[in-house]
Amino acid sequence: MAGNTSSVKTPDGGSGAARQIAILMLLAAVAGLGVGLLGGAFRWCIDQAEHLRIQVFAFAHDQPGWGWVIAIAVTGIGATLAALLVKWVPQAAGSGIQYVEAVERGEEPPSALGVLVAKFVGGVLSIGSGMVLGREGPTVHIGAVLGAEAARRSRRPAADARTLHSALSGAGLAVAFNAPLGGSLFVIEEVAQSVRARIVLPTLTGVAVAVATAWIVVGNAPIFDVKPVPPPDLAQVGVFAVFGLLTGVLGAGYNRLILGFLTAARAARRVPPVAQAAIIGGAVGLLLFFDPLGAGGGDPISQGLLQGDSLIPLVLAATLVIRFLAGPLSYAAGTPGGLFAPLLAIGALWGALCGSLAKLVLPEIADTTVVVFVLVGMTSMFAATIRAPLTGIAVVVEMTAVATVLAPMLAASVCAILVAAALRTRPIYEDLRERMLHPPAVRPVFPSRRDRA
Repeated sequence: MAGNTSSVKTPDGGSGAARQIAILMLLAAVAGLGVGLLGGAFRWCIDQAEHLRIQVFAFAHDQPGWGWVIAIAVTGIGATLAALLVKWVPQAAGSGIQYVEAVERGEEPPSALGVLVAKFVGGVLSIGSGMVLGREGPTVHIGAVLGAEAARRSRRPAADARTLHSALSGAGLAVAFNAPLGGSLFVIEEVAQSVRARIVLPTLTGVAVAVATAWIVVGNAPIFDVKPVPPPDLAQVGVFAVFGLLTGVLGAGYNRLILGFLTAARAARRVPPVAQAAIIGGAVGLLLFFDPLGAGGGDPISQGLLQGDSLIPLVLAATLVIRFLAGPLSYAAGTPGGLFAPLLAIGALWGALCGSLAKLVLPEIADTTVVVFVLVGMTSMFAATIRAPLTGIAVVVEMTAVATVLAPMLAASVCAILVAAALRTRPIYEDLRERMLHPPAVRPVFPSRRDRA
């Protein structure tokens, strides 16, 4: 990593560089206000949409014989409307994190202000209707857009617009999870991959202002309510290292499944993207009719498991498989939504499953240890797929207010990354960025005469 000095060169040396950074910090604070208000409003709107969806699905369950049609219609229509927005504003598709990273590397220009509206409305429609996507992708992109807009409005050079685009993306992540440290590390570890005063100080400023502002809208409580967890025994750290090795295999498979579904959707090019989104949305809606916990980012699942809900391994395994397939399928629809939150839910389910099985074999494992498996599963799954272990650990610690299991988290995350790399998978956003910039050539699923020729 680079040293923590600014890369800005000015005639008067250090004082000029400091003045440039101070300007960036001021603009980051102004943009942070907008990120906090819009990000908080986005979280609130999704909560309201999800409450409404739950009520509609409850009504559907009360209808004998045909209630499943309502479930298909709700999620299918939500996905269709979101896909129409993406058709008008293509940059609003998917997570947006890969686009933020492309801007940081000078491969794309900063997003225009119109992306913000499409990302906000499309994200509410998509996630609120039940698509298995996370709220953090849209808020990251919303933050980046506001950062670049602050630079444009103040007539700053293109380099400053890129810097603020990256810095405020961390504010968006921080607001999504009420995780200021996680949002800051996200910029340093994942987006910029550098520790420089020019990026670090505006990031910290924007994150602090955004999170404090979001508290006005959604409060400042941790996302999950978790009882105190005693630190595990030193001897158990080795057990969690082995668990991390297994999680690396799961994470590598998840990455490949995401890319596989995206390739399949692209290959079916004779089916318009909006129609694909409608079909996928309908399929997810039917799935949710039978398994309501499969919807959205999966926070209710993680919350229950973190509170020690006892589920038999068969139920845990079935729910894990459903979400393992539904998340990549939802992402292939191309509607606005992220990967982080669904990843954490899969990690929680995986941890609970492995912890429950370990408890059957080793009776000395207590219920609190199973909760440790859940926490470690969340961080190691994040590490295996995103390859940003410090960000994942910080996000989970801040979401749960539990910091007593850092050693198992670190051990499992390192092992998960090693296995995922050994299986020749790359960080998911590296693959997604490359696909965005250089779409792969694929054989059509339904070839036309020209294709066959």
